[in-house]
Amino acid sequence: MQETTIAILGAGAWGVALADLATANGHQVRLWSRRGSKTLEAVLQDAQIVLSAISMKGVRDVASQVQSFPLSAKTIFVTATKGLEPETTCTPSQIWQTAFPNHAVVVLSGPNLSQEIQQELPAATVVASNDEVAAELVQLVFSSHRFRVYTNPDPIGVELGGTLKNIIAIAAGVCDGLHLGTNAKAALVTRGLAEIIRIGNIWGAKTETFYGLSGLGDLLATCNSPLSRNYQVGYQMAYGKTLTETLANLQGTAEGVNTCQVLVKRAKQQNIVIPITEQVYHLLQGEVTPRQALEELMLRDIKPEYNY
Repeated sequence: MQETTIAILGAGAWGVALADLATANGHQVRLWSRRGSKTLEAVLQDAQIVLSAISMKGVRDVASQVQSFPLSAKTIFVTATKGLEPETTCTPSQIWQTAFPNHAVVVLSGPNLSQEIQQELPAATVVASNDEVAAELVQLVFSSHRFRVYTNPDPIGVELGGTLKNIIAIAAGVCDGLHLGTNAKAALVTRGLAEIIRIGNIWGAKTETFYGLSGLGDLLATCNSPLSRNYQVGYQMAYGKTLTETLANLQGTAEGVNTCQVLVKRAKQQNIVIPITEQVYHLLQGEVTPRQALEELMLRDIKPEYNY
């Protein structure tokens, strides 16, 4: 395809991995970070795609800064951030779409551990948008023999799959840290998926999206890899470390910690049943031990599997 100019905001592991993929495909890529030498204005100049790979806490501020600079009416925004804004419970794509209502916004999410992608191991992802043409363009930009990209018309579902699985990954880390076995882990991940679908449906997402790469696929990757920061949070806490100690030794941001707090708040407002998330929340708050959280889940009232 024709060379595309791409501005990637956020030079962390994920931003760099995506930059490498696009560069390998022959596109012109500019990276921006708060601590870098390049100005935001210079990075954005003539950009056909603006990809945000910054942490959740910086999304609204950066989106506001980007509004200050001239962009083509055809510029596509891609968000690769996984999280929920504490004050509004908005997703990253909702923030970008509000800031740029006349531009196409595409969500990129999937089972994509950045370290494996940087090692050039094979992977797949999903790009989702209400604008099919924009999604297909982003698909072409990043697709390669080692990175397979699928399109999807359900951006909120793709985004929530990548966001909510981080909470379940914390629980999975606890499960492995306590050496509870394969049976327990399988039950946890399966019921975690049911919890994600329940939340997603209420927020307008399609059930089938959560059985795809950005849902089940990302859930499996994050719940089974020590490379996952969210998994590491649960694993370290299972060994007796406090949340503060765990986060101090973690490279990068474990978005699941913030997402858990935001989700509990919104679930109470909407009366959504989220037993796994609630126990992760109590654990992160220091209100229960990992084993107490497990016991609470095991002692819940018995019920039909699909009446959730």
